[in-house]
Amino acid sequence: MPQEELLKEFHALDIEELKEISRLNRLRGDFINLEYTFPSGQTAKLLEDDQWYWGAEVCKKGSSRCYGLAADESILLVCEYGENGSDADLILWKKRKG
Repeated sequence: MPQEELLKEFHALDIEELKEISRLNRLRGDFINLEYTFPSGQTAKLLEDDQWYWGAEVCKKGSSRCYGLAADESILLVCEYGENGSDADLILWKKRKG
C-alpha cells in the first residue's frame, strides 16, 4: 500500500497539523494501540496488537498533546493523547475504500 495514498487521506482531513506530515512510519499495533473511553463508560482498544500499521505522531500546536495516526488497507485512525499516550481521545475511525 503506497504511503502517498495514505498521506493524501490524512491531509484531506480538516486538521491543520496533519497537512504538514510528509512521511509515515511502520508501527506495530501493540506499540500504538491505545485504550479509549467511550461515552457509555466502556473502554476498548481499536487496533490489532499483532498487525503492522502506517502511522505518525504529530504535536498539536499550542498544546502538550499530540495527534496519533494509524492506517492500514482497511482503516484510518486519528486520535489525540497526552504524555505517554495518556487520556486518549478518538478523533476519527474510518473504513477505507479498497
